[in-house]
Amino acid sequence: MPPPNFKGNIAVWTELLGQYGLFAAKLVTLLVGVVVVMLIAAGLGRRRPSLQRGQLQLEHVNRHYERLRDALNRRLQPVKTSRWQRLRIRRPWRAKPKPLATSDAGRRIFVLNFHGDLQASATTALREEVTALLQVADSRDEVVVRLESSGGLVHAYGFAASQLQRLRDRGITLTVCVDKIAASGGYMMACVGQRIVAAPFAIIGSIGVVAQLPNLHRLLQRHEVDVELHTAGEFKRTLTVLGENTPEGREKFRQELEETHTLFKQFVRQHRSRLDIERVATGEHWYGTQALELRLVDEIATSDDYLLRQLDQAQIYRLQYRLPQAAARRLARVVGRAAAGLAAWLARGQGRG
Repeated sequence: MPPPNFKGNIAVWTELLGQYGLFAAKLVTLLVGVVVVMLIAAGLGRRRPSLQRGQLQLEHVNRHYERLRDALNRRLQPVKTSRWQRLRIRRPWRAKPKPLATSDAGRRIFVLNFHGDLQASATTALREEVTALLQVADSRDEVVVRLESSGGLVHAYGFAASQLQRLRDRGITLTVCVDKIAASGGYMMACVGQRIVAAPFAIIGSIGVVAQLPNLHRLLQRHEVDVELHTAGEFKRTLTVLGENTPEGREKFRQELEETHTLFKQFVRQHRSRLDIERVATGEHWYGTQALELRLVDEIATSDDYLLRQLDQAQIYRLQYRLPQAAARRLARVVGRAAAGLAAWLARGQGRG
């Protein structure tokens, strides 16, 4: 019988202990990292909310397009056989591409992005962007708003449209570009612009008002549950979710919808006087090419094409106001990135084993 292989057993145990030690070290590193992140987040959370401010970011779009063009030109250069020539191709500083033509007149175009939700939450950033622009822009400049919204609350989108009206009141040219959708409250904002540019299949219009709510009165009545509603004023509350709705309340509610629709039509007619408002204010929506025939928009093009046409006429800047994030959201984002990085590290370590 051959003697037991003590050296082989020692090597196996040594390898196992080494792997365990490496795993323990990684685990400790992960725990320490999580604790540090939590301490940092706690420190951020103790800051006074009044001291938190957003950041205004500015990007030169002309240079962005120029970098894209130059990168593609370098990739399209013919392949050289000489090693020295290949090295020269990889050296972008040796190439001197023709710069993009720019205007000497000092004309500027500022690009804003508005992605609307039900409550028009993006208005918080929009008002800061408009306030900043009103302090530096003049009548020679233009503001292009890339708008995307299917509408929402009347008062919220009325306020958003008022922010764009501030630009027009100061004599600044306002162009609204719609690549996907500007419906209902979204079109209320779009019609403020002197010019509306829409993509061929962008959804435009929906000039109407809608409201709905459930009523649980009969269900509660079946289970002998009473709901009392006390008001001061005949129409302080027209329709309710829990109480019994009356014919007078329903009629008043419909009257309020009609009044809101009338105000909506007047607002659109004020800014788009050539529209046949009774033809387009039915609550319907149309695609871009159809909207052009109805004069809801002025041109069919994407926002990218519109800006490309302006490169040789103006300096174009993308302006964005970034709101401060809550401490909890920052913590979740930082922890997520740290966990993903450590998970990848652990996976690489297991792969080597």
